Amino acid sequence: MTIPRPEHPQPQLVRPDWLNLNGQWDFSIDAGNSGRERRFFADHQYEQKITVPFCPESELSGVHHQDFMPAVWYRRQFQITEAQAAQTTLLHFGAVDYACEVWVNGQSVGTHRGGYASFSFDISAAVKLGENTVVVWAQDEVRTPGQPHGKQSTTYASRDVFYSRVTGIWQTVWLEFLPRTHIVNVQYYPNLAGQSIGVQVQLKGTASLTVDVSYAGQSCGTATVQGQTGVVTLNVPLTTLHLWEVGHGRLYDVTLHYGADQAASYFGMRDIQIKGNQFLLNGQPVFQRLVLDQGYNPQGIYTAPTDQFLADDIQLALKAGFNGARLHQKVFEPRFLYHCDQAGFIVWGEYGNWGTDVDDASALSHVLPEWLEVVQRDFNHPSIITWCPFNETLQNRDRPTGDILLQTIYALTKQADPTRPCIDTSGFTHTVTDIYDIHDYIGDGDELAEKYGTLAQGVLPDVRQINGQGDATKPVLLSEYGGIRWSPDDSGWGYGDQPHSVADFIARYRGITNALLNNPQMCGFCYTQLYDVEQEKNGLYTYDRQPKFDLPTIKAITSAPATYEGALL
Repeated sequence: MTIPRPEHPQPQLVRPDWLNLNGQWDFSIDAGNSGRERRFFADHQYEQKITVPFCPESELSGVHHQDFMPAVWYRRQFQITEAQAAQTTLLHFGAVDYACEVWVNGQSVGTHRGGYASFSFDISAAVKLGENTVVVWAQDEVRTPGQPHGKQSTTYASRDVFYSRVTGIWQTVWLEFLPRTHIVNVQYYPNLAGQSIGVQVQLKGTASLTVDVSYAGQSCGTATVQGQTGVVTLNVPLTTLHLWEVGHGRLYDVTLHYGADQAASYFGMRDIQIKGNQFLLNGQPVFQRLVLDQGYNPQGIYTAPTDQFLADDIQLALKAGFNGARLHQKVFEPRFLYHCDQAGFIVWGEYGNWGTDVDDASALSHVLPEWLEVVQRDFNHPSIITWCPFNETLQNRDRPTGDILLQTIYALTKQADPTRPCIDTSGFTHTVTDIYDIHDYIGDGDELAEKYGTLAQGVLPDVRQINGQGDATKPVLLSEYGGIRWSPDDSGWGYGDQPHSVADFIARYRGITNALLNNPQMCGFCYTQLYDVEQEKNGLYTYDRQPKFDLPTIKAITSAPATYEGALL
């Protein structure tokens, strides 16, 4: 049987000895969420088959059950060879929505909470030579207050900006076999001025560590430390410097050797700075021509049918003139970020925070652990230029908990990653932020230009921001605009009245986009959105990725020169 999504799911740390567990699993819906009491993990008659890694709501899963599923169960067998059994065996999950527990051969090997972060369990003590059985229980209730669910609908049907739900496993499941002494994690710190790369490696055991760096097949740096354990930091001077830039994903290849362990990795040499109201990439101003990408598709919902599908979505944006995307209300899988890295495509790393009441004191426990897992997992991707853990929060000013939550997660994000800017919450009410971003769906270009013309005098037009005290000394970006509905059959919805014709659409798109490109204090925009999602019909492409408009025309408008870049040179 052909394995769906057969590619290695984590390009940042690739070892040769791994086993993809995607494909046919036994499956049951646990409508009463009583399976753990009834010991399904020990003995259960499964009613269905499901194709992993596709969620049971999707067509590609073969289940296509679209009602609420409070809990679901999965089971499959896998084989372990004698050589593999002698090593450390890790069981990896790309993502499981929302809370889960995993058993191997009847033994619980771990639990995880959070529908977006990757996680793994060391199952060495539970596996045996020959056939093994893994069982997964996943609980998912988007109607439960506090559970972050992003754009998943809390009603039976999709509605407004809420779409199909995703329950249980929705990314690749895989086994990895590695020596007892091995590399746990690696982080890269580019130093452009010093033409070197800082490498921080977390290690298990004691051995010598060597880091070999190459570019386009040519060796350009190496460093070795002897007999190390724990966390080790190396500096590798580079004989050649190739900058990772917008449109040019120049990536260095890395081979890490630690005792008998060997892993392949990569990094990009780029630097992000904020100076006053300037956003600088490698010391140069970059106008962010972003498009909203929500990571949905008709057949797999959250999960792309193929790896090529992920790469193709980036090309859709590039063909429309965009140089990046907001990865909106969802944590995208590492394979998508890998293609962004290769393409020089800039993105915001975001989170599906909707469903969480920021004014509830328990919100911190729902968001923070998973968000820090996401920041650590995706730290090395040069394409991520900004972290944005929240979107459109509306704090209750009589209850300061929401402000404290955003300030806390902002501070901890900056501590976990001091190399990138962080936006506390996109749109509406900022508390502390490195970039001042605004959502505004005004459909008239002249009106939009007049409203944000006040930036020239240091005046922000939206007093909801930062407790009513706008801060125009930071980079300003309209991170949601447009959203123009175009639905010839008059179905679905979008922002504002639908244009009367394609020519009217193009004129409106040109007017509002030019208003932002021509503003010297505006460092970027994000158009809503790249493609339709279910009933939301404001994409430049249909949901099945067919262009709605003449792409060269759209690209010419989107990629026109930005006054911001010229004004700062």
